[in-house]
Amino acid sequence: MMQPFVKLIALVQALLSLAVSLVAVVGLLFFLSVSGVQLPSLSNGEQVAPKSGVEIPVVKALADPASLWRAPDFASIDQEPNAAELHYGKDLVANTAEYLGPKGKVMAMSNGMNCQNCHLQAGTAPFGNNYGAVAATYPKFRARSGTEEDVQKRINDCFERSLNGKALERDSKEMKAMVAYINWVGKDVPKGEIPAGSGIYEVPLLDRAADPSKGKMVYDTQCASCHQADGKGMAKPDGTAYVYPPLWGEASYNHGAGLYRLTRFAGYVKANMPLGATFESPILSDEDAWDVAAYVNSMERPKKDLSKDWPDISKKPMDHPFGPFSDEFTEEQHKFGPYKPIKAAKSSSK
Repeated sequence: MMQPFVKLIALVQALLSLAVSLVAVVGLLFFLSVSGVQLPSLSNGEQVAPKSGVEIPVVKALADPASLWRAPDFASIDQEPNAAELHYGKDLVANTAEYLGPKGKVMAMSNGMNCQNCHLQAGTAPFGNNYGAVAATYPKFRARSGTEEDVQKRINDCFERSLNGKALERDSKEMKAMVAYINWVGKDVPKGEIPAGSGIYEVPLLDRAADPSKGKMVYDTQCASCHQADGKGMAKPDGTAYVYPPLWGEASYNHGAGLYRLTRFAGYVKANMPLGATFESPILSDEDAWDVAAYVNSMERPKKDLSKDWPDISKKPMDHPFGPFSDEFTEEQHKFGPYKPIKAAKSSSK
């Protein structure tokens, strides 16, 4: 009587084991299929051609690194006859607040940010707002002032706008050191040339206006951990400078700074932000870059007298956010876009 019952138990156990195996196989196949892995065909031993389905994003470099300008080796500064001045100039760019910030050991004349906060790696990073083209192109006419400007004028523009401070004396030790260093950085660029990778990356224009509300979501997930939810940055414990600079508020750049223009801010963050991103491995999409630029630049910040800017209003860039303008587009569109119609109108008027 017991033998048939034992056989029945064994049969049930075998069936249960088979069922578990089948469930495992089906689960594995389902996982592989949703993961985008191509499975071999079960007929004729042939491979099934890949089908378009879920695409795995591929991060593409914004430019070929081999084609871009590279700064001279910092170590070679010591071979220069004015090595001490060049080292001082580099330190002023990298640690501006230590010397010229609110608690600066030379003088108090700026907001606590460093030149390096905008000009990455002391002005040498490709697409990091670098100084590669400065020595080759200055002095030059600039439409914003309507005058020919030298390097000293350009440096003081940054002090008065990006650092929301005062101008340096043109014959000061600090001004001479900064000019010497900036010229050294671009010393190998032929006169009149603008090397690839200098300045800021140009993000393709959107077909819509940049959206501050979408930008806030980008900021909250990608930027707030460093620059803080209130945009005021993270100061050093002694208050002499910032670990991460403020992006708005009284200690940030004023509304006359270059980064207050959306094309400049979007290009800067696309190639360099958040922390860890580079032009070779960008993190933000083009839309995210535009939207976060719109969000940051919609926040309150210091003001500057811009009444003497752009004496020829027809020369204002398409994203200059303050009128009057030589076209019929609104101030709102000049600030947030869409820019394609403005660009087209500017081209047709030439």
